[in-house]
Amino acid sequence: MTKVPHLLSPINKGLSLKNRVVMAPLTRGRAGEERTANELMAKYYAQRADAGLIISEGTAISQQGYGWTHSPGIYTPEQTEAWKQTVDAVHAQGSKIFLQLWHTGRASHSIFQPNNQLPIAPSAIKIEGMEAHTPDGKKPYETPRALETDEIKATIEEYRSSAANAKQAGFDGVEIHGANGYLIDEFLQSKTNHRTDRYGGSIENRYRFLQEVVEAVLTVWDAKSVGVRLSPNGNFNDMGSPDYRETFTYVTQQLNNYGLAYLHLLDGLAFGFHELGEPMNIAEFRKIYDGLLIGNCGYDRHDGEKAIASGEADLIAFGRAYISNPDLVARFTNDWELNPDADMDIWYSFGAEGYIDFPTYQESKE
Repeated sequence: MTKVPHLLSPINKGLSLKNRVVMAPLTRGRAGEERTANELMAKYYAQRADAGLIISEGTAISQQGYGWTHSPGIYTPEQTEAWKQTVDAVHAQGSKIFLQLWHTGRASHSIFQPNNQLPIAPSAIKIEGMEAHTPDGKKPYETPRALETDEIKATIEEYRSSAANAKQAGFDGVEIHGANGYLIDEFLQSKTNHRTDRYGGSIENRYRFLQEVVEAVLTVWDAKSVGVRLSPNGNFNDMGSPDYRETFTYVTQQLNNYGLAYLHLLDGLAFGFHELGEPMNIAEFRKIYDGLLIGNCGYDRHDGEKAIASGEADLIAFGRAYISNPDLVARFTNDWELNPDADMDIWYSFGAEGYIDFPTYQESKE
């Protein structure tokens, strides 16, 4: 008998999955200078397809959306076609895969931008206390350029067209990345959104950008194939706003109206906590969100089992554990020990090492 029966049980509530284990989106930087999904990436995801659901690494919706070396995109025909190899490899293992739509906003650098322009953001407020990881090494973040109101529609269209490309590539759905201090999160939070137009000021106005992105994506995908990711407690990329509880309560209530595939919450504190008040936990969101909830950030198998058994969460996403344990579900099922956590120094190397060379439990015993 497994010790985590709820975590390993199938689910059929809008999403139909073989278990409730989700592979979290993990930026690994293996798409090369071409920014194109490749055979190495297909093998990596296929190795980890014991998860009921895989959420891809953040994938840029435009060249302007990049903020990470060798991360992939999905805004050209070539990039779209290249992703099919990964999707097919995951489907062959009986799992489902959503593509995460990503625009890094101010968490970029001019070195990534067309014609070395400044990155864009809702407001011209730079990231403090961190440095950008660029092809030329770490560099201080720059003060971004605030988007003009009439430019926003074009950015929303990039989300829509990339969502359409994901559908063409065969993905089972898309996740809109609204967390971790990237563009959508920057619009949501009062710390980073000082706009005075219809996209700034009140919580309702700050939510408008995400609302219009969601509604644009829903012209391409059925609601049950669209998820949204939020990080109400996070301080990554210099985030954290005094009105975080009011903001994320309102945003969740609004998203509840769409009947989405899921709401993906970084409710744990393992990725950093802004310490502006009591953290928002998944039980708080359960009271105001009727659809599927994915808990994430610092869960182990026992925490995940407890959250699902209590009804607070429907699925649990695992990130770091999936880096070094391609057979994570088998290890959970059999109560096998996990491989040691991979050293962070190899997370973002450019080849197979530290990527597809972690042994399964059975391989480690041979």
